[in-house]
Amino acid sequence: MQQHINLQEVHDYLGELAREAGEMITAAHPSTLTAGSKKNSADLVTETDQAVERMVAVRLRAKYPDYKFLGEETYQPGMQLTSAPTFVVDPVDGTINFVHGNPYVCISLALCVDKFPVVGVVYNPFTAMFYSAIKGRGSFLNRKIRLPLKAEPPPLTGLKTALVAVEWGSDRKGHNWDVKLNTFRQLGEQGKGMVHSMRCLGSAALNFCAVAAGTIDIYWEGGCWAWDVAAGWLILQEAGGLVVDANPGGWNPTVDGRRYMAVRASGGGKGQKEIVEEFWKLIPGRFDY
Repeated sequence: MQQHINLQEVHDYLGELAREAGEMITAAHPSTLTAGSKKNSADLVTETDQAVERMVAVRLRAKYPDYKFLGEETYQPGMQLTSAPTFVVDPVDGTINFVHGNPYVCISLALCVDKFPVVGVVYNPFTAMFYSAIKGRGSFLNRKIRLPLKAEPPPLTGLKTALVAVEWGSDRKGHNWDVKLNTFRQLGEQGKGMVHSMRCLGSAALNFCAVAAGTIDIYWEGGCWAWDVAAGWLILQEAGGLVVDANPGGWNPTVDGRRYMAVRASGGGKGQKEIVEEFWKLIPGRFDY
């Protein structure tokens, strides 16, 4: 199926939509008082999320009527990512940042075929950073700067020299919450992982892009959805990065598996698998997403 799709055309069109969506996002004035919530007060939605997804869905269905669509704001329980060509869309990734005026916000657009991304676009309109990739053709920042930013990325030498991205997420109780908190402690504690530090950008897509760029070494996450990661996944892989399961032992994760560990590129892949295994050994338990 992929060979019959003009991936460059899709890439360029997704770029156009991302720019248009960016204008809608930057023109909005959301706040914590006007945002609605989904499952709890840490899982927010704004009118802009919904308006952007409507715009993107209408335009994509008009231009590519035979392709499926999976979007965050129109998702219904039971919907699944299938092998058919599918646009996977997060209209505003980083909604909590958005309502607080924090600029780490983006739109994430991907085309998946056979359940994996073949085109990905992530655009932050507040910083004018446009990340994109086409399968087999590399990934880029603002269309011209090849990722990772360092042409010869340094080797990964272990967690003690790593900058790690994590997120609180919206699941704030129960087993998965305990796994997260206990892993954060293992990563930070002297005598355990003792990583250089941990960062929360507040957007899964931008975390993936930061790993692709090489400005973050690892991003570990449980609880995200396909629309959060599909575009960033491809951007990272095309930059020489590695995606594995957040749970120990999972070398072959799925885009809709809701558990991810993203690892930056290193020269010849040196240290990638070793740092994954080092990280996995620190995780007390397993996510059950």
